[in-house]
Amino acid sequence: MARRRILSLWFPRLGAERLIRREPHLASLPLATMDEVGGGQRLVSLSDKASAQGLYAGQPLRDAYALCAELVTRPAAPHREAAFLGGLHRWAGKYSPWVSAQPPDALMLDLSGCAHLFGGEAKLTDTVVQDCADLGLTVRIGLADTLGAAWALARYGGTRARAHRSGDAIDQEARATRARAGKRRHWERGGAAPAINAQSPATPGQIAAEGQSLASLAPLPVAALRLDAQTVEQLNRLGLRRVRDLLDQPRASLARRFGRGLIDRLDQATGAAPEPVSPSAAPDRFAIRLTLPEPIGLEADVTEATRRLLDRLCRTLERKGRAARALRLEAHRCDGLMEWQKVVSAVATHDPDRLLSLLALRIPEIDAGPGIDMMRLEATAHEPLQSRPHAGPLSGGTPLARDRAMEDLISRLGARIGIEKITRLHPGDSHIPEKQSIPVPAAFTKPCHDWPDDLPPRPLRMWPPEIVQAPDTPTPPDRFRWRGRDWVAAHREGPERILPEWWLEDPNWRSGPRDYWRVATEQGDRLWLFYAHGGQVSSGWFCQGAFA
Repeated sequence: MARRRILSLWFPRLGAERLIRREPHLASLPLATMDEVGGGQRLVSLSDKASAQGLYAGQPLRDAYALCAELVTRPAAPHREAAFLGGLHRWAGKYSPWVSAQPPDALMLDLSGCAHLFGGEAKLTDTVVQDCADLGLTVRIGLADTLGAAWALARYGGTRARAHRSGDAIDQEARATRARAGKRRHWERGGAAPAINAQSPATPGQIAAEGQSLASLAPLPVAALRLDAQTVEQLNRLGLRRVRDLLDQPRASLARRFGRGLIDRLDQATGAAPEPVSPSAAPDRFAIRLTLPEPIGLEADVTEATRRLLDRLCRTLERKGRAARALRLEAHRCDGLMEWQKVVSAVATHDPDRLLSLLALRIPEIDAGPGIDMMRLEATAHEPLQSRPHAGPLSGGTPLARDRAMEDLISRLGARIGIEKITRLHPGDSHIPEKQSIPVPAAFTKPCHDWPDDLPPRPLRMWPPEIVQAPDTPTPPDRFRWRGRDWVAAHREGPERILPEWWLEDPNWRSGPRDYWRVATEQGDRLWLFYAHGGQVSSGWFCQGAFA
């Protein structure tokens, strides 16, 4: 039986190099991503040019600018970096089917039985390093018999922890030893393990031959065992700086002093305890293909083929407890071209009749050309199936039927003009008229029934304030000019004073307090006028809406 082999891929500059891939001009500048840590801004990921300036991850931003005035920074985006790591996860699948992501910047591959397909482990690792270089990514690799050893070699391979100068392994030192302590490096005096410079090429210290993982681990710092910083510091202060030092100690005393976690990490790295590579489950994909014996071109034939595809697709969705939100219908023609249409439903469903009514609206737009010989239907967006109450004899089924009719109406309108253009209003948390209601997508929200009851009447149509030519007095004018027409006021109601939100800087409310009036004109229009008392701009009359 072949020995288990694990490959660790560590991308130490993932955040910075992701930005460089999007903005190539940043490659010539020292670049770093930064984040808020403990009330201050610190560097998170650095490019190679930033590291060459002496900067390092975790460094305060103010200190970094003091060392490198040309430093270019961008806010860290963990969600985007996670998505980028997901893309690398799919890329690594060409080397092994067993790939596991280790957020935020690493991958684990189980190469057992796979290396010979690439000419051996040496050629495989060279290919991985070259592929990453072509992608513009810095990578460090570690190859060993265990996951823990591969992780350690990827980050600490080629690094050796130096022994204490005085030779003793306790924190108390002789007087002469303390006199020389200032000349030692911080981690030799009992501090954290040394920082590792990320380099792309693989070194012999990063690849452990079969059965030699323990020998490769022995000279590495204890931080290579994936221990927390506090445990590493305590071990270093006791003179236990290398993995070899831990292997020489009684396990019972180590467990009693540092807990079972240290022993578990040690066993995982040496292979005494199992630690499998658990690949992420493949995302569910729901797609059905129908190959036709003869090309079709009639609309009725395409509709019938679509119905058969929907029946099969919906049965698969139902078995998985999913419901389709968006569908993509592809029609592959005999001449090698492909026509496709996409529809989005206002509610996720696996009812073939409801979905077919949407697709039927887009089928006439498909150009069959010389004929369609293959069709494919895919649920590009799907959601967990939500249980909904059934309409019983006591309720009469009216609310459920009304909701379903509204959902179908939104879906049909969205199939014609775009689902994102169908909106509804929800109450907003503001007393400003234009902010008292906010538009939300109708397909992804429910109607709001808890509108405040004490709201004053508001116009049916509202627009940005438009200047009204009238005397500059707070009294509503009997005659005024607006939009190039003369208007005569027949009836006025008001005023309703509205003050600006002083805690927000809104350029539209620099005119100060406003007195709103509902003005009915002799022409039959009911307008919404207000008088601005003046603030940072001059006072005057404006029109902002019209009532029904």
